[in-house]
Amino acid sequence: MYQACIRNHLYHFATLKTLMAKASPLRSGDELAGVAAYSAEERVAAQMALAEMPLKTFLTEHLVPYEQDEITRLIIDTHDIKAFSPISHLTVGDFRNFLLEETTDTKVLQALQRGLTPEMVAAVSKLMRIQDLVTVASKCEVITQFRNTIGLKGHFSTRLQPNHPTDDFKGIAASMIDGLFYGSGDAVIGINPATDNVPTVIRLLEMLDGVRQRFDIPMQSCILSHITTTIQAIEQNAPVDLVFQSIGGTEATNTSFGVNLNILQEGYEAGLSLKRGTVGNNLMYFETGQGSSLSANAHHGLDQQTCETRAYAVARHFNPLLVNTVVGFIGPEYLYNGKQIIRAGLEDHFCGKLLGLPMGVDVCYTNHAEADQDDMDTLLTLLGAAGCNFIMGVPGADDVMLHYQSTSFHDALYIRHLLGLRPAPEFEAWLMKMNIFDEKMSLKSGNKQLISSVTGFIEG
Repeated sequence: MYQACIRNHLYHFATLKTLMAKASPLRSGDELAGVAAYSAEERVAAQMALAEMPLKTFLTEHLVPYEQDEITRLIIDTHDIKAFSPISHLTVGDFRNFLLEETTDTKVLQALQRGLTPEMVAAVSKLMRIQDLVTVASKCEVITQFRNTIGLKGHFSTRLQPNHPTDDFKGIAASMIDGLFYGSGDAVIGINPATDNVPTVIRLLEMLDGVRQRFDIPMQSCILSHITTTIQAIEQNAPVDLVFQSIGGTEATNTSFGVNLNILQEGYEAGLSLKRGTVGNNLMYFETGQGSSLSANAHHGLDQQTCETRAYAVARHFNPLLVNTVVGFIGPEYLYNGKQIIRAGLEDHFCGKLLGLPMGVDVCYTNHAEADQDDMDTLLTLLGAAGCNFIMGVPGADDVMLHYQSTSFHDALYIRHLLGLRPAPEFEAWLMKMNIFDEKMSLKSGNKQLISSVTGFIEG
């Protein structure tokens, strides 16, 4: 039993699961699940009780039973007690204060990563204001490599997302050219295929790899098909760079996605066997999003932010190149408005970075949510200050295949210019060599021959 008293009213929280849910900042998904606090006062009481709870409680009181869930087993069985020891005496509230101390720097946070469980990180985020989430995340640095280097301080990358509703090569090529000439694509050029079948995936992979080799671009490509489709493509000698999969924070969620840890391991090993990385071998790409477990009726009574953070344990296990939360994509049933989307995006980035993930955010919303582009500009600017590794680059910020609103190529230019951030070093050198950017990272007229060559190559 956990409890806290406010104005002579004693609030009781029967389980740790209940306490975590009641302490969560308001969001529509938790209300839909029936786990949210009934009032702002009850939420504050839960946060007060949570602040007094020892961090080590999470090592013995499991929110999803160990015997029933392979993600719980992964979290507990891989926990690094030695890395945890410097903070093992702290309460959740003390941990918040520790994170905000000026002496808690990048090196200290990196040493803690494997000693933290997702539940510890989710708990402390519930006690933090927006400025706290930004401040602590900005002290984290998570660097990954495949054909370029992503996550260095002072750098900001983008996924070029040239989706097309019929996987038309010319339509994809137009979006690619547009994105490359805005300096987009250093995180990955990643396509969500309209149809998830092996022949289509192989055709798209060969097209992207042909462009990369023809123009010597230090980038990686990815077709965001189901991991089993990617495995089949690898078996047919397709040029697979990154292996993608959407994941959730419970075994039941991942079962609904058609995956488990063994399938993810198979995909990881298949990707490694190709040895396609030139500067590193981080090759997994994971997407997550608050609300996925609830939408699959697989949340075990947990709040959606804690479920989301548990998914990061899965991602961390496979040394990914990229992880991003698609924060507003699932809809207003889970994050109702701009305020909730902004808070969730910053929480996800903070939690992922503390756990050692190369965290990006798809700054996005659906058209039936109470949100607009001003909300996305706010979240984008805060994420830039927080040291987010990457965002999406979508033509006109409007994905014509997935039908949602994200960030455009010029949005990435805005945040780079505002905060003095640069693309991945290897990609930056290529942009200057191709006369696309100058030394100050300002757009130049571009190489018209490159446009013609890329277009001709695709059409050919």
